[in-house]
Amino acid sequence: MELLPSAIIIAFLAGVESLLSAMVADRMISGHHRPNAELVAQGAANIGSALFGGMPATGAIARTATNIRAGGKTPVASLVHAVTILLVMLVASALVGYMAMPALAGLLILTALNMSEPHKWRGYIAGRKSDAFLMGLTMALTVLADLTVAIGVGVALGLAFRLQRRTNPEADWSEPDR
Repeated sequence: MELLPSAIIIAFLAGVESLLSAMVADRMISGHHRPNAELVAQGAANIGSALFGGMPATGAIARTATNIRAGGKTPVASLVHAVTILLVMLVASALVGYMAMPALAGLLILTALNMSEPHKWRGYIAGRKSDAFLMGLTMALTVLADLTVAIGVGVALGLAFRLQRRTNPEADWSEPDR
């Protein structure tokens, strides 16, 4: 029972990340994805991973975008990409220990910056103040607390803001005469 809240947030985060990865890939290739198939496949992969003591699996936006920029447009490209990474890790895993951590950190920062689409930030900030606040709060909680806390708070507040903005239509009934 202690792990249930974290497990639910991690499952939610994994689903959102996989769907976001599919959306980004579809935008890049002007295609269409099937969200239900994406989530069913992710669930099957995570069940299989758990049976062998693995970690939760998700779609990876950075690798997907890199694969598409390299010319991949079909699921076969993803398979070739995965096999290539596996071969590189089997052959060159001993060399990774010699890489400078600041260089890897710089690469991760550059990748995260490119994924966040900085050219759209001005539009986000000029939008609703509640959305800008939510984005800033989620970013701050990710750095200051934990990713699961940031996602949990961000989703809960985002849902509350969305429900607050929702317009309620007038009821089409009236009180009966008594």
